[in-house]
Amino acid sequence: QVQLVESGGGLVQPGGSLRLSCAASGIIFSINTMGWYRQAPGKQRELVARITSGTSTNYADSVKGRFTISRDNDKKTVYLEMNSLKPEDTAAYYCNVEAFETYGVGSHRRYVYWGQGTQVTVSS
Repeated sequence: QVQLVESGGGLVQPGGSLRLSCAASGIIFSINTMGWYRQAPGKQRELVARITSGTSTNYADSVKGRFTISRDNDKKTVYLEMNSLKPEDTAAYYCNVEAFETYGVGSHRRYVYWGQGTQVTVSS
């Protein structure tokens, strides 16, 4: 069974830092993109950051320069280093993993998995 176990969330003061981790298990196909999304009450879920198997990264404008995404392929784990946290960063953060099963010639099937979410609260 595929599982994405998240950890690292919590309560932090503005300007503080947190490091989120998401460890994937049970995925037998090649992992392509790993990323983080967040959703605050009353708002749509939005992309925070993602990283490809080639380590290319993409960040939401609101977190550029403050957050850093990284991955450990051996551990099948993705991290999100969050610095200079702001109250508007408060949300449930969800890990996302995209994997592909190759079949036939030049064909593949896409699989998407989600973590259970970890709460990040930035408040004085």
